Formats: sequence, C-alpha cells, structure tokens
Amino acid sequence: MTEPLLPLIVEPEALEAALGTEGLLVVSVDEPATYAQGHVPGAVHLRFASLIAPRPPAMGTMADAAQLSEAFSSIGLTPETHVVAYDGEGSGKASRLLWTLDVIGHRRFSLLNGGLQAWAGEGHKVETEPATPTRSDYRVGAFGDALADKQYILDRLGDGSMIVLDARTPPEYAGQDMRSARGGHIPGAANFDWMLAVDRDRNLRLRPEAELRAMLEERGITPDKEVVAHCQTHTRSSHSYIVLKSLGYPNIRGYDGSWSEWGNDPDVPVEQ
Repeated sequence: MTEPLLPLIVEPEALEAALGTEGLLVVSVDEPATYAQGHVPGAVHLRFASLIAPRPPAMGTMADAAQLSEAFSSIGLTPETHVVAYDGEGSGKASRLLWTLDVIGHRRFSLLNGGLQAWAGEGHKVETEPATPTRSDYRVGAFGDALADKQYILDRLGDGSMIVLDARTPPEYAGQDMRSARGGHIPGAANFDWMLAVDRDRNLRLRPEAELRAMLEERGITPDKEVVAHCQTHTRSSHSYIVLKSLGYPNIRGYDGSWSEWGNDPDVPVEQ
C-alpha cells in the first residue's frame, strides 16, 4: 500500500496546500445546514447517521457492512482514497468516521485539526456550492480489531493489561449526570473527558503532544496497556481514539455500545 498523502492530524494550512490532489477526499460530517452554510472547497457531505445502526438501548452501534458500503460508495470512496474528515462540533463526528474506517481496514485517513472552527475561523476559503461526488463501488468486508463489544470488556475486567478510557464528563462518570438507567462507570475505568484533549484558545486544535501524554499517563492510560475507549454512544470517545492513535498507542479499541448499552444492562457491574 502506498504511503498516506497526509499525516493523521493535518493542519488547515497543509490541507489547503493539498486540495485538488488526486486521491484526496475531504469529507464533512456536519449537519446538512452547516455544510450548506460553508464548507472546505470540494468537500463532500456524509450523513453521520449513515455510520450507525442503533440497537436500543445501545444508540451508537456501528452500521453493518451493507449500510457502510452504501454510505462510502455514495461519496466516491475507493480503497486508494485518502480521507480527510472534519466537522464543526469538536471533531467527534469526524473522528467517528475515521474510527469506522480503521475498523474496516481503510487506513488512509486524516483528521483536520480544529475542524471547521479552525478552517473558517482562520480565514481559509469556504464554499457553499455542494460537491457532487462520482459514485464508487466500495465494498466493506470483515470488521477488524479496532472494535470492542460488551463481552470483550467483561472478559477482561480486572486484567491489568487493559484499561477502559471513559471519555464522558466527570458528572456522567460519577453517576451524577444520568443518561441511562444506571449511573456511574465501568469498574476500573479512567475518566478522560474528551474535551480535555483540545485547546479552546486555539480553535479546538489538539493540545501539544507532551500535554496529552502527561494527562493520559497520570490517569494510568499508558501505551503499554490495551485501551478501550467509550462514552455514551462512541462519538466523543472516537475523538479520544484518534488522539491515542496520533500518540502512537499501539493497542486501542472503541466500544460502540458505550454507556447507552452498559448503563442500561442490569447484569453488568457498575462503579460510582
């Protein structure tokens, strides 16, 4: 496989210079109205809902291969395409797209650092004319090891080689902000609110690598462990997943059932 066109975390200036490069596909995962108001030139729009298939009470579970194949074919994705994803809401939705690509083995992708806020807020050109992609025939095959389910976590609880990264807010983690039948967190999980990773004073770009590593390691989230990330529906924690990937953590997974599944199951253990 050829080398990626861009690094995993790409700055607006680098993306601007690369626009128009053959094999590059910029994907907005914003709401349709936001996309219509202004988007990166040439960016195609992908509906976030096309990536998920809720299985109540788990509301963020991954779509099946047929649904994903249709979604990716509709935007013209090919196995050789390098995807740059962004949104205007903190990069959670864009990261969910990239995590999905990682699960299916499509590893040519980047996250626009700071998303639309950095791009538009720093004077880079936006356009309102929607892009019309040429449909492809993208076929999703087997799902890989970037995905974890409830049983995978249950089987490893108490195993010191694995740590669960809970990307929700501290009140959710503590059970004070109840968004499922039960409040609290998975036993042994470390709380790393996904917004800790971004700098609000720099248009929601990721914090410097040294800061990120320090924050993670002080919570016991270290590269020698397998890290399984979750939130409520695995959108916020997809961002955490990409942060870990950018730092070179070698063994990471996302739990798409997340707290909407775990917190609504009376038969699994919960801590507060």
